[in-house]
Amino acid sequence: MDRVIILVLDSAGIGEQPDSADYGDEGSNTLGNIAKAIDGFTLPNLEKLGLGCIDGITDYTAVSEPLGCFGKMTERSIGKDTTTGHWELAGIRLTSPFPLYPEGFPSYLVEGLEAAIGTKTLGNYPASGTEIIKVLGRQHVMTGYPIIYTSADSVLQIAAHEEVIPIERQYEICKIAREIMRDEHAVGRVIARPFVGSDGGFTRTERRRDFSLKPIRKTIMDYVKEQGNEVKAVGKIEDIFAGEGITQSVHINGNMDGVDKTLEFIRKRFSGLIFTNLVDFDMHFGHRNNVEGYAQALREFDDRVPELMQALDEHDMLIITADHGCDPTTEGTDHTREYVPLLVYGKGLRRGMNLGIRKTFADVAQTVSEIFNTEGDFDAESFYKDVIL
Repeated sequence: MDRVIILVLDSAGIGEQPDSADYGDEGSNTLGNIAKAIDGFTLPNLEKLGLGCIDGITDYTAVSEPLGCFGKMTERSIGKDTTTGHWELAGIRLTSPFPLYPEGFPSYLVEGLEAAIGTKTLGNYPASGTEIIKVLGRQHVMTGYPIIYTSADSVLQIAAHEEVIPIERQYEICKIAREIMRDEHAVGRVIARPFVGSDGGFTRTERRRDFSLKPIRKTIMDYVKEQGNEVKAVGKIEDIFAGEGITQSVHINGNMDGVDKTLEFIRKRFSGLIFTNLVDFDMHFGHRNNVEGYAQALREFDDRVPELMQALDEHDMLIITADHGCDPTTEGTDHTREYVPLLVYGKGLRRGMNLGIRKTFADVAQTVSEIFNTEGDFDAESFYKDVIL
């Protein structure tokens, strides 16, 4: 192997972990509950890779001769957010959670931010991003004050109308907030949430940008890059890792654009890593309890799987996984603590190997480390020897 493609279906969890009750997520099963809710729902191409053969999966077809190797992974880090999940995939496990603000941010933090950006702010409470602009959008347009809010994740989100606060100024405000949110207030992400439209019809745009905390130690991307290989990031991977360990990155406009950009990288010969995040599952459907929309997005991705498989050469490994759950069938709108799928395919790899229940997402990082013979040791178990012919 001289190239690995890690493709993250953001929030596509496959069932509660033993500790899910500690997070209030008993019964969560993003892919399973979607299949139960949609009559006759199937993902035939992912099933051919082995989705239905994963231990504990009962809602998808278990084919007799899977084309890939299959298993599921346990999140060992404390937390269930995007940054935590991706960092663990890349080899960093967190033993303490990022700070959360269920009552909003302390007044001294807000006052410090307002002093630094030279304006008052609105909001400062946990909210859905689409709902808070309905409630405060008009006041924002009238005053010019940016809207700040948080969620169940470790985030400080800043929403502003693009015609009131130009997009580059919005990003500048987020950078200032990122500098303020440090030490015990080091949230995983500060997120720019631009929107457009008029009162009663405000809509968020695709110019969202995440300003993440820098990884606390080296990830597998750093080790691969240090060896002179390429590390190409697709989607919000660059944001999640604050640009660390990346040689080239592209942002995307939706899941299918993410698949297109991933295919463009695959078709260019190089040695190294492609790391892709497809965020629509989570952002547009999981958090909005949109079961039908999530199901349709899964179907659209499933239709592209053969194209991804065909684009690989004999020295490529494709890993399809997720970073957490976000079960749209539950009453809540937050991420859910779940196992994530592990589907591994390559034209030069074994087929039908059950990789079992992995103890950590970091097995992905350890596998990549073994493939490239790096010095990275992530206290995890590689599955490379299980899948290599």
